[in-house]
Amino acid sequence: MSQTPSNMLPLGTIAPEFNLIDTTTGKLLSLKDVKGEKATLVMFICNHCPFVLHVNHELVKLENDYSRLGVGFVAISSNDVENYPQDSPELMKKHAAELGYSFPYLFDETQDVAKAYDATCTPDFFLFDSELKLVYRGQLDGSRPSLEMPVTGRDIRNAIDAILAGKEVDENQLPSVGCNIKWKQDG
Repeated sequence: MSQTPSNMLPLGTIAPEFNLIDTTTGKLLSLKDVKGEKATLVMFICNHCPFVLHVNHELVKLENDYSRLGVGFVAISSNDVENYPQDSPELMKKHAAELGYSFPYLFDETQDVAKAYDATCTPDFFLFDSELKLVYRGQLDGSRPSLEMPVTGRDIRNAIDAILAGKEVDENQLPSVGCNIKWKQDG
């Protein structure tokens, strides 16, 4: 299990636009469609990565806890499905249903969205404020599949709580760690 850290896109970066198919509904969704009134969490995940499998239930809890408070959620899979068919849109839809995702699970077939966000691993998290300025990027919490630590979502919860309280998000942020995004081979 290779461990790839996130690139830590500069804070203040404006969320890149996207128009991607939601595998759960078949609808084309844009950033505007998933934007929350107070904040928006963009998550790069996939079906098979052990790091994502380790935190999946917390992702569902986060959305359940914060969506009613004006936080928008969206998950995006950018993996090369030719070489990693377990991440195909059909299996993404099945995976989302089995886990109870109530947030959209979008397929980034061209991988252009992952590149625009400078996403490198799954999971990779990007939290934007109401003006779609990046205020947090990094780990969900300190738990990893190989550690005997509970998954709490503490780091992202602290960032969301700060936004909801009208406070500055702590800029001391640790990168996420996970499987590398499975990039298509050129040529």
